Amino acid sequence: MVTADRPQPLLSLRGIVKHFPGAKALDGVDLDVVAGEVHCLLGQNGAGKSTLIKVLAGAHQPDSGTIDIDGDSVTIPNPVAALRLGIATIYQELDVVDGLSVAENIFLGHEPSTAGVSRRRAEIARTREILARLGHSEISPTGDVGRLSAAGKQIVSMARALSHEARVIVMDEPSAVLDSEEVTNLFALVQEVTAQGIAVVYISHRLEEIRQIGDRITVLKDGRTVGRNLAVSDTPTAELIRLMTGRTVANVFPVGPGVPADAPTVLAVEGLGLQGTFADISLEIRAGEIVGLAGLVGSGRSEILETVFGARKATAGSVRVGDRRVRAGSVSAAVGAGIGLCPEERKSQALLLDEPVFRNITLSSFARFARGGVLAEGAERVAAVEQAQALHLQPAGVERAIRTLSGGNQQKAVLARWLVHGCRVLLLDEPTRGVDVGARAEIYSLIRALADRGTAVLVVSSEIPEVLGLADRVLVISEGRVVHQGPAASIDEHAVLDMVMEGQVA
Repeated sequence: MVTADRPQPLLSLRGIVKHFPGAKALDGVDLDVVAGEVHCLLGQNGAGKSTLIKVLAGAHQPDSGTIDIDGDSVTIPNPVAALRLGIATIYQELDVVDGLSVAENIFLGHEPSTAGVSRRRAEIARTREILARLGHSEISPTGDVGRLSAAGKQIVSMARALSHEARVIVMDEPSAVLDSEEVTNLFALVQEVTAQGIAVVYISHRLEEIRQIGDRITVLKDGRTVGRNLAVSDTPTAELIRLMTGRTVANVFPVGPGVPADAPTVLAVEGLGLQGTFADISLEIRAGEIVGLAGLVGSGRSEILETVFGARKATAGSVRVGDRRVRAGSVSAAVGAGIGLCPEERKSQALLLDEPVFRNITLSSFARFARGGVLAEGAERVAAVEQAQALHLQPAGVERAIRTLSGGNQQKAVLARWLVHGCRVLLLDEPTRGVDVGARAEIYSLIRALADRGTAVLVVSSEIPEVLGLADRVLVISEGRVVHQGPAASIDEHAVLDMVMEGQVA
């Protein structure tokens, strides 16, 4: 057990045990949550996070163990009791009702105790107060929730929690459906809430998010607490990975065979620039090599990948694949030259969520499966099944809608797309974003296997240990310029951080 000292908890769980037929989901879990803090709950799929959330929400009753609020022992027999005790849960699948107004959603099931018009006025007035507390007075209490974005609906869910006078708000994977800008707004929302003395229990697979938003961390593994009350600022990423997986970082990242000295250059980028974003980016990647780009958000790292892929038109420089120069600003030219991109925002930029898995896998290769202007679905399915099996995509079968797959398996489907297409260069932007830590090791192995086949891989990640562990060589980017280039083994996380913060050429 790993632990650390901390202030008196508002919410304390000790020895929580929960059995289901044939399985012990929770095996003596401990958790301490302090008022005004963001307490992050980490663990692989199956670690017990969802069961623990449901215990806090009153949906499951523990078989043994104690729950204290402000030092007093309590029981949570049902969700209504949880709300009365000041514990509100916001699930990943938001439970707002489209067709009802914002105010009606917030007070659904606990309307103000007045009648008729006066009740509606009271709801609207109270809704305005709560939204103002959250810094979102621009949301109309009378507006239809169905017209709000996913981020807007999340604000309504948070407002509903405050309408119950919640003292603890549990948030289950709150960023899963949000883009980067919406995640930034979510963090501001969480900070507004904790500034008012409310505790937030934040469940996420994204270690980079926890670094930004969390105060303390509790880690679950196989239904047990293996790390408790860990200060975010003092706990290295490598230690979190070890606690969650039981493996050291060295054992998480596969070791490649090494790139032969005579391996041909597949991707050559020379003097690439995008006005106002980055300048003079030059790099070469040989067959079988993985090169990583490390840098802070806003350093230009993602824009470099998008420019190489033709999604942005370079204002300077050139991109070559083998002997072929790729036309700037043309995605079709890049794809035709053998370049594939797995973007950061997988759900919004890479996937057709309501389409079947096979169609998402063959998306970039329709010309290959066209017969007289009509797609040959049989051939599509055969190709998709072949790659899905090669990448161990789960669950088996390519007919289901891709939105039903986990983040890790959605990422495998995007990788399978470029395998079907036969790409020579693979650009990976945050390849494990939203992926369970256990599944990350499998993604890493797949990336290394692709490189071992001769693919040139260029990867961007917010997590410096991921870049250093996965790549053969690393380029450090600061303010749109390369400040270091060299073997990944020759540099550590602290040195990279120093470089990106100082922006000095090394």
